[in-house]
Amino acid sequence: MTLVDAADVPVVTQPEAARPLAPTWLRRALEARPWGILPTPLGTPFTFVYALVLMATAAYADYGDQETVSRLLRDSSTDVAHLSDRPLLVLVASALWVAGGLQSAYGVAFLFILTALERRVGGLRTVGVFLLGHVVATLATELPVAWGVAMGELPTASLHRLDYGISFGLMACTGALAGLLPPWARWTLLGSAGLLCARDLLEYLDPLSAWGHPLAGLVGIACWPAIRQRVRARERERERAMTRL
Repeated sequence: MTLVDAADVPVVTQPEAARPLAPTWLRRALEARPWGILPTPLGTPFTFVYALVLMATAAYADYGDQETVSRLLRDSSTDVAHLSDRPLLVLVASALWVAGGLQSAYGVAFLFILTALERRVGGLRTVGVFLLGHVVATLATELPVAWGVAMGELPTASLHRLDYGISFGLMACTGALAGLLPPWARWTLLGSAGLLCARDLLEYLDPLSAWGHPLAGLVGIACWPAIRQRVRARERERERAMTRL
């Protein structure tokens, strides 16, 4: 038996087609740039601009004149009194503030959720999902308050309450994004959101928010057919563009 130098032994490589491939989601995650999960001016213009606005208002809420901040928040509140007087103005104005300021968890979740959704369905549909969740959940929680006051079951003070923030729109976008993810990620995201909603319902510190969040999430889930259709259309456009090259 003779010794053979390792350099003289031919290396048998596995055919390219036979090599196991990593799952598509894993390969995309490894190939993605680190900043791909954050909004950019060209890739996700709506989320990028909106995030700058929210950062500015959050910073002002934390460090600005608190008397002025309190007045602006009251004027932006989507309570029954404001909705009956100037509904469009307060629906827009209330979505320009983040409850909790710069330290809010909603602000952090906003960056990742809306960036991921806009990269998949585009800015216009992301705006649509956000506004739909914001408006529907707001009206669905405030109209019963108006009815309760009219029937004498709630005090008149219930017409004037502080209600603002992005949480309803964010929850709708969370529900919509879940429909575009692989099953394991979809149910993980929905399960996490569901646990947060269940905790709010159990604590019941703010009944309107406690019920509004799951309603907004259901609005996002109801958008699955529309946004999935958009994703398929974008994939077909990409395939046609590749065939022309």
